[in-house]
Amino acid sequence: MYAVIEQGGKQYKVTKGDVINIELTDVPADATGIELDKVMFVSDGETVQVGTPFLDGAKVIASFKVSQDDAVVKGPKLYPMHFRRRKNSSRKMGHRQKYLQVVIDDIEV
Repeated sequence: MYAVIEQGGKQYKVTKGDVINIELTDVPADATGIELDKVMFVSDGETVQVGTPFLDGAKVIASFKVSQDDAVVKGPKLYPMHFRRRKNSSRKMGHRQKYLQVVIDDIEV
C-alpha cells in the first residue's frame, strides 16, 4: 500500500516504513509524531482512490526516529552565485535548509 501526500508545497510517494525528510514545521514540544492529512492518492495494489484534490478522512501517521530534537536534519549546502559580467562584481553566499526526518508508521483511509 502506498500514498501520495503533500507537505510544504511538495508531494511525496510514501509506503509504510519509509524515512522521508519534510519541510520543518511547528510541532508541539511533547509530540512523538506528526499526522499528515493532505493525502492525494492511495493505492493498495487492487483499488485506487484519488482525491479532488485531497481524500476526505485519509491520513498518514508518522513518528520521529529518536526524538524531536534529533529529527531535525540539515540538507546539502548550496552556494548561489550572483555574477555580473564585465563589472568586476560577484557575490557568493551559502544556504542550508533544515528538514524534519520522519518515519511513516501507518496509512489510514
